[in-house]
Amino acid sequence: MTAKILVSACLMGHAVRYDGASKPLIHPAIDRWRQEGRLVTICPEMSAGMPVPRPPAEIASGMSGTDVLDGGATVVENTGRNVTGEFLDAAENALALARETDCRFALLIDGSPSCGSGFVYDGTFSGARRAGQGVTAALLARNGIEVYSDREIEALIERIDGPRETR
Repeated sequence: MTAKILVSACLMGHAVRYDGASKPLIHPAIDRWRQEGRLVTICPEMSAGMPVPRPPAEIASGMSGTDVLDGGATVVENTGRNVTGEFLDAAENALALARETDCRFALLIDGSPSCGSGFVYDGTFSGARRAGQGVTAALLARNGIEVYSDREIEALIERIDGPRETR
């Protein structure tokens, strides 16, 4: 069976980020996976009804998505508005879609309070990063879906296709 991959819509060129932009990931594997019908695209925040553009949001107090899932942290916009509920809904929507479409892998944009898998911003809106996962990435990982950041596409290729032979 062909492995399906849940992928951040912004990586597929959709202008869905908080600032109304996209961050297309240009890679031959993306083109091949698209042709093979392996890619399942979602913007978790939009699936929860959040608008584009929208105020930037970060996980407060230097916490991570795991802390949000466990009820020990919040997600707030730079306006001060608490959007934890929306981010939890977004994560649940992404997990439901991954399950419905049998995605075993996820390729998500790093840094996002939803999709970050290697790092998130520290909640001060200063641009400072900390190691950790966003809410969606944490929920997917908690449910057995292997999560890779956009910077880890080579590792995902190897995981799906196996090691490349050297000649």
